[in-house]
Amino acid sequence: MRVGTFVLGAQFPGQGQGEALHRAVRTADVAEEAGLDSVWLAEHHFVPYGTCPSAITLAALLLGRTRRIRVGTAVSVLPTVHPVALGEQAALLHVTSGGRFSLGVGRGGPWVDLEVFGAGLQAYEKGFPESLDLLLRWLREPSVSAAGERFSFREVPVVPRPSEDLDEMPGPEVVIACTSPASVRLAAEQGLSMLLGMHVGDEEKAEMVAMWRSCARAAGRSPEEIAGAAHVSAGVCQIADQRTDAVEALTKAMPGWLKQGLDAHVTVDGRVRAMRDPVAYTELLCGLHPVGTPRLCVDRLSATSERTGVSRFALLVEGSGDLAATEENVRRLGAEVLPHLG
Repeated sequence: MRVGTFVLGAQFPGQGQGEALHRAVRTADVAEEAGLDSVWLAEHHFVPYGTCPSAITLAALLLGRTRRIRVGTAVSVLPTVHPVALGEQAALLHVTSGGRFSLGVGRGGPWVDLEVFGAGLQAYEKGFPESLDLLLRWLREPSVSAAGERFSFREVPVVPRPSEDLDEMPGPEVVIACTSPASVRLAAEQGLSMLLGMHVGDEEKAEMVAMWRSCARAAGRSPEEIAGAAHVSAGVCQIADQRTDAVEALTKAMPGWLKQGLDAHVTVDGRVRAMRDPVAYTELLCGLHPVGTPRLCVDRLSATSERTGVSRFALLVEGSGDLAATEENVRRLGAEVLPHLG
């Protein structure tokens, strides 16, 4: 079992954007010191829900600051970027970090981002498979051309190649954020591991893993590939000596952040999007994830892994909104939880 942090650079009420980003960087620093496996970076545009607009740029900074920990994007929003540009950046980070970079990609939402970056609604609604195929070919082949609906260009060489010596260091890991049966099927057909959201519980995640395995078999993936999939479960973690204290730390801070962050989302086409009730959502997250004593956190993570078959975790540890409390949370996760996990 491998446990890492999930970092949004969340801007809580009364905080500045620089404060949120500083906490994000410090979380990664402390995660490496505490012995965690990885740090996963979210990407958002124009909203205080997350102040990092380029997960791959922040990943580059953190890979330069650290020496051991794996750094991944969770996720780079594929419809708003050119797959070749993202592939070049991913290959660069993979090679220069010694293989410590993971590229998580996702479809994002129907937000105004699509207008600002010129992608259009079609890129979100129908263009994700084409973008993903082009990205994967860029990371796997020595030269690439395209003749699709959205991307069309002559054959060009891949520089730098992320996997010149496949035996020594394969190309960067790619994972897909999966929130629907369509995305699960796409991940399975490509043989890619899934990133499963923190808004769903063990039962639904287990169903998605089972569906992934079924679709992977139908697509001709080998038993070794299927058994070797390393899906990632996103969640929330808050550690305290009493569970009530951990829950209180989150219920005091998270609803304010969720309200201002979720309310700031604007759809590209004016469609109405019903956002979650911030208080109810915080309570849901506290019930689903390792929020409580170190022993409870060990039991919750172990139970989720056993029920779902998921071996990796990306845990939001900044839910208190406070830098010192976040650092302590990460250190306790490393010292009091990790040693008791398989």
